[in-house]
Amino acid sequence: MEDYLDPINSINMPELTDSGVALELLLSLKTGVRTLSIALTETASPALQKLLRTQLDVLIDLYLETSELMKKKEWLKPYELSHQKELDIKAAENAISIASLDLFPKNMNRKGMFPTPPKK
Repeated sequence: MEDYLDPINSINMPELTDSGVALELLLSLKTGVRTLSIALTETASPALQKLLRTQLDVLIDLYLETSELMKKKEWLKPYELSHQKELDIKAAENAISIASLDLFPKNMNRKGMFPTPPKK
């Protein structure tokens, strides 16, 4: 991506952003499940165990919902490793592309550009 300020480069950006946010949520939920599981095994209080178990059930349900949404949108392909590898490589290439952007280009004039993509 040479000019991130050019509206033509924003095509498909919302989906890329959504998939990245969903993946981050999935990883956070997984960490939360792991942390709550450890806390549950180290708690002696029955009331606290009940509370942690309830929270753990909620986290697991949210994890399952998130992973199902990601599979439905084809952002996650856990049963097709070659396809998942392609998605991961594409995500890495996008991250590298974004990291290499010139955030302060010399020409900031965008006169005449519109935020709608051209019709095909």
